[in-house]
Amino acid sequence: MSTVSPADAPSVEDLAPVFEVSEVRREGDRVVYVGRPRASPSTVESELAPLFYERGFDLQLAARSGNRAPRHVLVATRRSIGIDGIPWKNIALAFATVLTTLYAGTVWYHIDVTADPLNLLRAWPFSLAILTILGVHEFGHYVTSRIHRVDASLPYFIPIPPPFGTAGAIIRMRGRIPSRKALLDIGASGPLAGIVATVVVTVIGLSLDPIAVPRSVATSDAARIEFAEPLLLRGLAWLTGQPLSYADPTKQLHPLVFAGWLGMLVTFLNLLPVGQLDGGHVLRALAGPRQETVAAAIPAVLFGFAGVLLLFGDVSVEVGIWFVWGVFTTALAFFGPATPMRETPLDRKRQAIGLLTFLVGALCFMPVPFRIIV
Repeated sequence: MSTVSPADAPSVEDLAPVFEVSEVRREGDRVVYVGRPRASPSTVESELAPLFYERGFDLQLAARSGNRAPRHVLVATRRSIGIDGIPWKNIALAFATVLTTLYAGTVWYHIDVTADPLNLLRAWPFSLAILTILGVHEFGHYVTSRIHRVDASLPYFIPIPPPFGTAGAIIRMRGRIPSRKALLDIGASGPLAGIVATVVVTVIGLSLDPIAVPRSVATSDAARIEFAEPLLLRGLAWLTGQPLSYADPTKQLHPLVFAGWLGMLVTFLNLLPVGQLDGGHVLRALAGPRQETVAAAIPAVLFGFAGVLLLFGDVSVEVGIWFVWGVFTTALAFFGPATPMRETPLDRKRQAIGLLTFLVGALCFMPVPFRIIV
């Protein structure tokens, strides 16, 4: 928890250039300044927010009406970058994701859990690999948020049924972003940390012996899923000298390779440059307010891409992922990106980091992530 006290808040004199204060009240951990703006509301916030941030407060300007003439108040709330109590929701979701990824792992390991439910535990390598990739990704964001003193939650893992077992994880940033530099660091740290974990998991999976597929499954006429091979996965297979498929239908790549594949898909989707996705943060830091122009075009690109695949490809159900993400990014574009308090341009080092982050996303791109073969 922060130890900043209300006494550390800026003085009336500090506010004088843009806000005329007539009254100051302390309400617990908050300091309320009542007065009259000497500039537009957006200018007041942009001028004063960095000052309050440095003193350990988040700032909000609001208009209040009453029996008298309307008045304005600046509400300075003490920032907390710690964890209040036990994060039960995070723990519950993480536990649920352990169970769903274990269950998903039994599918890839061809483990029968009907006779003995404890066989679920035999899929622990797949579950551990997935949770490591997602955890490293999200803790990259979390640690960088703490470095820049931005209030952020612990990761919320998202459990879903097999074959994936999880839809990823998110953190909530409750505090204001102090600068474009901080926005770039927070946005890029997750994908860059996560891709390192993804590469490690994938290389380990490629080095392990293939899984034996029961002959009844290998020769079955039932529908099966065929996964695409992004450039990063092909490159890792080439570097390690390992195959990505086997002529023998009773052999299957180790499930850790699929865990790495899922990490690559999550990385690409997170780096779409829209809203408050990682890619939206990175592009907002690189391009400033112009990011919203790019973000507005992303849903149309996804819908158009899905339409082209549907019309000229031999896939139908599989391209639904791009329609779903077209709808999702439309909502993200509507709510807009995170806005830093300072618009100071980035130095060349961070510009290079931003471009590297998008290069990572390009290496993970798959036009059709999977196909259902019948």
